[in-house]
Amino acid sequence: MTPELTTEIAAAAARLVVEEGLEYGPAKSRALKVLGLPPRTALPSNDELEDQVREYLDIFCADTQPAELQALRELAATWMERLAEFRPHLSGAVWRGTATRLSHIHLQLYCDDSKSAEIALLNQGVDYDVGQSRNAKGEVVDQLVLDVPCRALNERVAIALTILDHDDLRGALKPDARGRTERGDLAALRQLMTAKDE
Repeated sequence: MTPELTTEIAAAAARLVVEEGLEYGPAKSRALKVLGLPPRTALPSNDELEDQVREYLDIFCADTQPAELQALRELAATWMERLAEFRPHLSGAVWRGTATRLSHIHLQLYCDDSKSAEIALLNQGVDYDVGQSRNAKGEVVDQLVLDVPCRALNERVAIALTILDHDDLRGALKPDARGRTERGDLAALRQLMTAKDE
């Protein structure tokens, strides 16, 4: 496959990520359909897609995206404080800086007992739906999805809590090939937010 075609798929997927709030996997698959390509066409990497998302945001959303990202990061920080006992780490677009008002907030909770997070939410009177996600090893794990108000955006936002084993925390902060981490704890998030304000 040519680099040009890879870039074209990534660009089409990036538009779906930004305009429809799709996650990377579904956006790549839909981009193939949009471009009329066969389902078995090789897909761009997540790094290539993220580069295209950043470019799309710079061109089309430069006036709105920074404030939306800030609002989502503030909301994430609030929930990380509420769920501090589970060593929450922020991941996904809100952590990487590519989130818009359509993005989910992805928090990873590291629990000794997978049910303890559910019990904590019930004790706080928080409603949630139970779904599934995959951990770094590709294993299916529980995901609790909250639908919460975001006052700064004046709308509701989904927070996806992925329940991981406490032992998974060890490899959680390894940087990727570009030297960026996939997630960060509350202190790291606050550092990011402060750096943006300066």
